[in-house]
Amino acid sequence: MSAVTELSPVGDDVRLGDLGEHAILEHILRPRYGGVRGFGDDCAVLDAEEGLRGDLVATTDSCPTPLVTILGETDPYHAGWLLATINLSDLAAAGATPLGLVVNYTLPKTTTAGEFRRLLDGVDDCTKKHGTKVVGGDLRDGPVRQLTATAIGRCVPGGRLGRLGAEVGDRLLLVGSPGYLWSYALLVEQQARLSDSAVAEIRERACKPMAQVAAGNALATAGLARAAMDVSDGLFPTVRTLCGANGLGARITTAIRLDEPLADVCAQSGLGRFELAQAWGDWTLVVAVRPEDVELAKKTLAGEGVAAQEIGVLVPREEGISLDGDEPWEGIAQERFSPSSWHGGELPRLITEVLGKRAS
Repeated sequence: MSAVTELSPVGDDVRLGDLGEHAILEHILRPRYGGVRGFGDDCAVLDAEEGLRGDLVATTDSCPTPLVTILGETDPYHAGWLLATINLSDLAAAGATPLGLVVNYTLPKTTTAGEFRRLLDGVDDCTKKHGTKVVGGDLRDGPVRQLTATAIGRCVPGGRLGRLGAEVGDRLLLVGSPGYLWSYALLVEQQARLSDSAVAEIRERACKPMAQVAAGNALATAGLARAAMDVSDGLFPTVRTLCGANGLGARITTAIRLDEPLADVCAQSGLGRFELAQAWGDWTLVVAVRPEDVELAKKTLAGEGVAAQEIGVLVPREEGISLDGDEPWEGIAQERFSPSSWHGGELPRLITEVLGKRAS
């Protein structure tokens, strides 16, 4: 259906290659972002309060093909949402408040105006949900779609979180609710059946993952986190990286809690809860906390409406990284420039590779 308006007289079916950059700027981007300070200039402008202090932080990340696209959710909106979440999650791990997002779009000329608008909608809705906005970007044509963004944030004075700073005896907290993305994959693959309302909730959480920005900022402001990292590639590589950065080992429990509908998916599909919890795609955080601060940290996060649970303890390096203090842990890891690097694929194969479960 064409979306022709007086403000933006370009129908959704028109291809970007038939418009050209100037028309795209004037008829698609200006109606949406024309009120943003510095729109059309060579540099984005960030609004900052007078006298505000604290480290400025920046991160940049690209968005691969979202898993939900393979699950049949082909609306470009989901790629836009994920692009924003991926970058905002890095700010969350720094304990930063987002100031803005700069987005770069490389799109085939066959992309329609409607598809581009849906992509923009996803980015805009996600940034708004996280209390920030798009402040600039770039657009060019190319043979395949490539999406990259840069997120800028500000930390509270002296409160920037990083991967260094953890010590032996610190507890590891998992911040957020793991398991939604791959639960939806199992539901689509008919490995489990739930009520329509439960499926709708899992689908919503899978398609619109939230970065733990409020949680990271709350922990940083309260001085409760000694080190932090977002779970972008799986729980195992996150714990491994934190341990490596601090010269430590870890004892991780397999008794990680899942929300009730996800536990039901595990029971029906024959998948262990830990196998689902350690997968990637839900943009949780792993945070090192002093043992005496664990309960206060949980209470602080509960005040932000964020779930948190203790999943392990940091130990001397020579003890290695183990599960339940016994077997060495070699868990799920999505690593770039390796055979496990994410490039999509057939769903049954992905379930087998990521969850260690053969789809029936």
